[in-house]
Amino acid sequence: MQLGVNVPNFGPGTDPGVLREWARIVEGLGFDLLMVSDHVAVTPDVAEQYPEPFYEPFTALSWLAGVTTELRLGTSVLVMPYRHPLLVARMAANLDRISDGRLVLGVGVGWARQEFEALGVPFTRRGRLTEDYLAALRDAWHEESDGPTPSVPIWVGGNSATAVRRAVRFGDAWHPLRNTMPWLRSAVANHSLPGFAPRIELRLTTEPVDDPDRLAGVGTIEQILEDLDELRRLGADTVVLDPYHEDPEETRRPHVAWQALTAVATHWRTRS
Repeated sequence: MQLGVNVPNFGPGTDPGVLREWARIVEGLGFDLLMVSDHVAVTPDVAEQYPEPFYEPFTALSWLAGVTTELRLGTSVLVMPYRHPLLVARMAANLDRISDGRLVLGVGVGWARQEFEALGVPFTRRGRLTEDYLAALRDAWHEESDGPTPSVPIWVGGNSATAVRRAVRFGDAWHPLRNTMPWLRSAVANHSLPGFAPRIELRLTTEPVDDPDRLAGVGTIEQILEDLDELRRLGADTVVLDPYHEDPEETRRPHVAWQALTAVATHWRTRS
């Protein structure tokens, strides 16, 4: 099982130098994948949790492809209805090619109603648009005539039953975002999945967390490692650790996340 990191590509403490340092540390610690998030118009509902500057994911990942060598690069998640599917097909294929086949395309339907309105995209049709665009994306790649057909894995994000069905129909893996171990265990048991690549929170504590609603990835290093072991047993191909806790001020203190990632990487190597 591979491990990835969802890196904040936004916030008051994030600039190109910090993003480069994130990439250096994630790759240096031996993680397999670096992912970033997606917003286009940072409307008030977005800015509350993910404020400017917000680095557009294809642009940021193209730059990070040049400062890394083996680290896979991905989106968690690209909001599919925000861009024409042929544009996404071309940008993703180009990024995959210039990175020597390292792209993972995580996609989702989105949640920020004001952002949809700013972009002129109907919020209530976002699920149907996502499915139509995924079909068009696959068709565009299949018809690619100016080079090899891209083999970019598509991870379909979302925690609903509809998201699971969408992953089965269009994706290479289901990519649920932040939930409890009992919920993840039940979801895997009740669905036949094309692949399983969850994104979990990373919050390292000094004392065990006994809350029955504890999210996977929250707790002592022993609890986090046990969660990773169970996710591996459940068939996870990759687990993405998300050290951002929805406080933009955290982006000014990335060393806290880097320390937690160092602890996980160090202990996971001895356990695997």
